[in-house]
Amino acid sequence: MTFKVAAAAYPLDILPNWAAYEAKLSSWVADAAGQGADLLVFPEYGAMELATLAGLDVAGDLEKSLHAVSDRMPEANALHAELAARHGVHILGASATVFDTEIGKRPVNRAWLFTPDGMSGHQDKQIMTRFEREDWGVVGGGPLRLFETALGKIGILICYDSEYPLLGRALSEAEILLVPSCTEARAGYSRVRIGAMARALEAQCVSVMSSTVGDAAWSEAVDTNCGAGGVFGPPDTGFPATGVLAEGRLDAAGWTFAEIDVDAITHVRADGGVLNRAHWNDQAGRDGVPARIDLRHIGP
Repeated sequence: MTFKVAAAAYPLDILPNWAAYEAKLSSWVADAAGQGADLLVFPEYGAMELATLAGLDVAGDLEKSLHAVSDRMPEANALHAELAARHGVHILGASATVFDTEIGKRPVNRAWLFTPDGMSGHQDKQIMTRFEREDWGVVGGGPLRLFETALGKIGILICYDSEYPLLGRALSEAEILLVPSCTEARAGYSRVRIGAMARALEAQCVSVMSSTVGDAAWSEAVDTNCGAGGVFGPPDTGFPATGVLAEGRLDAAGWTFAEIDVDAITHVRADGGVLNRAHWNDQAGRDGVPARIDLRHIGP
């Protein structure tokens, strides 16, 4: 089975009213669906633009903006669900700060996955960056989830989470890993891109990275954004030698498209030139201690 994925490089706008947001999102979804995409991936914190609906004074205040975005998510989710059904596509919506009383008093960073048949589920970010911890007060949320869909098994590692191999390993059954990101500088973008590629290598799967791009001077939280869409696989049988299926131009808004062959993922896992996923446990010996490593001090 093959399908087409679209990874967003998404700019954050000042929204004068809800109709402007509805028009923007509808246009983005229609564009990708019109080009044959079956799975659309929006970036981390792309929902922060919803804070501008409460006014620029609120959008420019870090704490107030977190609440303003959270308050708008029921409406935003309903719009995403409607667009997924209308266009017959799967959509990973841009993640948002959400105040969930079941988790605590501080917000989580949450992204929702919508299917064309009306199903939805969410994934919370697991590990917070320094800015999220020290300035935003965003906390880790619910557990990692594996989504069984008509396109295959999908896992989600939100931005910084993609830099941690044990989180990727926990989702090793996923055939597609979605990596929505929001990074301020080239270094941050590179870290997440390298993480997304490494997770695809280790799990012999396809990872899909989306990014926020451009300036949003009205926001203390997401004022500068650097990134690009990208789709990566294992550099092995059935995939490009570089591991890059598709990659957008840095900081250029728009969609990056790639064809994903789920059968190729199954094949490389069973009979690739290497078997990274199957050989994972060879790293550890007794008690989880790495095998065949003898560290010795060399010197006088």
